[in-house]
Amino acid sequence: MNKPISDLLQRRLTLLDSAACRPLLTQGLRGIERETLRVNADGKLNTTPHPRALGSALTHPQITTDYSESLLEFITPAEPDIAIALDKLDAIHRFAYTELGDQMLWSQSMPCHLPSEEEIPIAWYGTSHIGMIKHVYRRGLALRYGKSMQCIAGIHYNYSLSEDIWRALQAAENTPGDARQYQSESYIALIRNFHRYSWLLMYLFGASPALSTEFLRGRPHQLDTMSDDTLYLPYATSLRMSDLGYQNNAQDGLVPPYNTLLEYMSSLSRAVRQAYPPYEEIGTQRDGEWVQINTSVLQIENEFYATIRPKRVIRTGERPVEALCARGVQYIEVRCMDVDPFEPLGINLETSRFLDAFLLFCAMEESPLTNDAEGHENVNNFALTVKQGRRPELKLHRAGNEISLQAWGLELLDKITPVAALLDAQRGTDEHARSMKSQRERLLQPELTPSARVLKEIRNHGGSFATFALKQSAILAEQFRARPPGAEERAYFQSLAQISLAEQEAMERSQTGDFDQFIADYRSRTSSQICCDA
Repeated sequence: MNKPISDLLQRRLTLLDSAACRPLLTQGLRGIERETLRVNADGKLNTTPHPRALGSALTHPQITTDYSESLLEFITPAEPDIAIALDKLDAIHRFAYTELGDQMLWSQSMPCHLPSEEEIPIAWYGTSHIGMIKHVYRRGLALRYGKSMQCIAGIHYNYSLSEDIWRALQAAENTPGDARQYQSESYIALIRNFHRYSWLLMYLFGASPALSTEFLRGRPHQLDTMSDDTLYLPYATSLRMSDLGYQNNAQDGLVPPYNTLLEYMSSLSRAVRQAYPPYEEIGTQRDGEWVQINTSVLQIENEFYATIRPKRVIRTGERPVEALCARGVQYIEVRCMDVDPFEPLGINLETSRFLDAFLLFCAMEESPLTNDAEGHENVNNFALTVKQGRRPELKLHRAGNEISLQAWGLELLDKITPVAALLDAQRGTDEHARSMKSQRERLLQPELTPSARVLKEIRNHGGSFATFALKQSAILAEQFRARPPGAEERAYFQSLAQISLAEQEAMERSQTGDFDQFIADYRSRTSSQICCDA
């Protein structure tokens, strides 16, 4: 019989529960990035420019665009308590609705009715060099993957622990090396565990088991037909995270399983330099206009479609790998979470509390070095779960042996339970425990999962994904419109918008130099040799 938790996890939890360390649990930071399409009252994509009243998409700290002018991205400040971040995300939504008129925010990860590829507007960030390179990058994404795929929306969950926690762990375990290196490699260890166990998040929180037929633009598929306008898989949890969503054959094997920050950065840097013949055929310019930053497998590091990333806040014009090299890993970004269509913000506090417990478990649990065989196993477990996660008696593989998803999931929850208990003891609440109870119920009763609930609602709406999604979007829109921001809150966001517009205009007025040279300089900063002591 397996021990409930490992000796290492027990020792680390005991340390974190000490008088010296328990207060440090409140000092990590959490943040959310929520993507959402602007749609018209009929559920079709709104293709008008990013509303000026929301500010500059280039310089606004909380309201920007992702791929398209139509794809809003709301970014919360980093907060010590995810409940605060969610309150601020709610405020962003309520302000946005004061400026959207009859438009609504789409409540789903999979897109609404989309116009032709040519009519989907690529995000525009003005004429500064920084703004133009962001636009050119998106032109490249359109050529490489098509615009429809770039209209998929998700939730990104940013997570860090106090740097003092890492220092305390390093001291307690007598681990050599400097503090920055220990912290960076500890986040990489967290990521290794995340790759082992992230299938569980897809089962518990996946919410995209169906999509509009037109989204595939006639591409071949192996989905079932629910109605004339809707395709689905009966046991799917997240088609968004399947090979029908974010996929790119050029990226296959791009970043193999990695055990160090250096290995990760080396793989990404190599991909930004490695020529890819189909992209070389396109070239970087057409009729004197830039259409992609380069012809490599990746234009920039962020093009790599990872479910989780090690991150460091970058400075203006800095590349992500440069920031990691110079200053090490600061936080991790979880990128696999679907938008929950039943939640106004796309995510709620209960889910967030579980994520905090899950990620702290991944950080504190034993994390053996990985290899290609385990990497393939992790990828296959994830792929099985997003397409068949609710299939009765579905089997995954662990260290080469079959184990049912339900049994493994319940075992993981048992291991995460003392982590949740520690977080509750620190806060003096039972919120993490209650979230754990909800997730256990979902493992025992698949019909409680968001993906099952979505399919049930689609069937209740004539089998039409579009009909259900439009009705749900309208319900949530009315909830936000019923709670407009007060005068002070609205003035705050109006001020942010005006400041951001002024900052963009100042950047454009002071612009010097040639854009071609700017891109050349930007590309040159991915060295063929990565030297890093992070």
